[in-house]
Amino acid sequence: MFPKKELAQLVISACHQFDVDTVVISPGSRNAPLTVGFSNHPEIKALSVVDERCAAFFALGIAQQTRKPVAITCSSGSALLNYYPAIAEAYYSQIPLIVISADRPKHLIDIGDGQTIRQENVFENHILFSANLIEDEKQLKNNTDLLVEALQTSLTKKGPVHINVPFEEPLYETVDELYPVFENKVKQSFDKLKVIASEAKQSVDIEKLAAIWNSSTRKMILVGSSFPDSELQKVLSLYAEDNSVIILTETTSNLHHPKFINSIDKVIFPLSVEQFEAYKPEVLVTLGGMVISKKIKQLFRKSPPKHHWHIDELKPMDTYHCLSEFVQINPVGFLTTLFDVKKSIQSDYQQRWLDEKARRVEKHDVCLKNCEYSDLKVFEAILQKIPNDSQLQISNSSTIRYSQLFDVNPTLRVFCNRGTSGIDGSTSTAIGSAFVDDKITTFITGDLSFFYDSNALWNANVPTNFRIIVLNNAGGGIFRFIPGPLTTNATDYFETPHNLTAEHLAKMYGFEYVSITNLEELNIGLRGFYTESSQPKIMEIFTPKEINDVVLKNYFKNL
Repeated sequence: MFPKKELAQLVISACHQFDVDTVVISPGSRNAPLTVGFSNHPEIKALSVVDERCAAFFALGIAQQTRKPVAITCSSGSALLNYYPAIAEAYYSQIPLIVISADRPKHLIDIGDGQTIRQENVFENHILFSANLIEDEKQLKNNTDLLVEALQTSLTKKGPVHINVPFEEPLYETVDELYPVFENKVKQSFDKLKVIASEAKQSVDIEKLAAIWNSSTRKMILVGSSFPDSELQKVLSLYAEDNSVIILTETTSNLHHPKFINSIDKVIFPLSVEQFEAYKPEVLVTLGGMVISKKIKQLFRKSPPKHHWHIDELKPMDTYHCLSEFVQINPVGFLTTLFDVKKSIQSDYQQRWLDEKARRVEKHDVCLKNCEYSDLKVFEAILQKIPNDSQLQISNSSTIRYSQLFDVNPTLRVFCNRGTSGIDGSTSTAIGSAFVDDKITTFITGDLSFFYDSNALWNANVPTNFRIIVLNNAGGGIFRFIPGPLTTNATDYFETPHNLTAEHLAKMYGFEYVSITNLEELNIGLRGFYTESSQPKIMEIFTPKEINDVVLKNYFKNL
């Protein structure tokens, strides 16, 4: 059974032609032709998630792991606007997301008809391409060309695109098979348009860059969020043997080496701008996505390096306001080429950083050994128990920042929604990523982030190997640590204190649940938390709100 509407068939055929094999559908009437078509397509997996915001982040989590475009489709009206947080995240995290919205035809917009808004180009500030289709057989070629450009853009430029599809009633008429003519039309349009994969790339003067590199005794490679990449790991390991090079990575970089600085904030937090001068590179090479460390941004913005090169195939990132070269090449290719022409140079630069790292690690270990029960101590215990070769998803705010203080198990694959750094869809994203991973996925989240996205659990696709750890400190703990909020008389509006627990949510949505209130209970609870189960599990760890910020401030003071 397939939709009778030819425009719906064209959209579905185009998605199939571009290897979109998963679509997340939110229920509605106006998108009925798309729902019927996608759910009956033999080569497309259709998943149902009611809440559009959760649906979009769930799809984003799937695309994050498969690195393939995933489609989402919803009804007309405000339903579409609930996609926006995930669209913005996909835009800044370079994740392919195909947004397909059903709409009323133009003559029904702004005349008082129900469930209508101005949907065309509604995401224009955070979308790679908008295709506004028209339900008219005379528009077949134009609709096809727009679909091809949208889908090709999402694939090649790695991000979200919006396809707005207006339907006249009736919406529920069906036929027995898809019309093959539409798939043929898509092929013809693709062959004819020859859509360019990306804009003309900037040329790179490798000789000039090599000359700068070879004359510098202090070089730093700083890697932001990155999908696990064995080739990148291999080439950076070669650079780690150069004593004039230091490599800084983050939890979400998914890179590890004894000579890498894996916990940036732990090493640099105590440094003033003046002290940082002794560690500042002449050449800063950046690659990967967003950098979490606020301290490194502050230091480089106040005391910029002489040269900053950002290496990326798609986007220049002037994070430190001193970008001198945008090298529009695959990072592995560039680093390999540069390695072949680089020269050895005597320098104590790397050792200076590694000595500083050793001092901080020693003080870190002393602090944690004597640390009382708190978010910090809990984080240490959790990270020691996550199973090898599994996936770790981390929510934003203080949770991801705590992770930056530890050397995470190198066998783990670590992810966080750092494109926009929002707390709004962390749980939904983690569930999407777990859905396509046959190994255990652990999601560590703060209480506000968890309750904010609690509709994420209203999802029939949550796998039994999914584990949620909620750090419940009865409010937004980060607002007790960052300077400012506690100096005001509006603390309750920053922290949003509460007495909520996850226990009843767990029961309602079919999760196993365990409550933790001290370190002994935590160590016992973690032993059974990763055993096989017929249900996903939630561990809620209650920590003392009044001392968490004191412990963390003392930690940094003692460093």
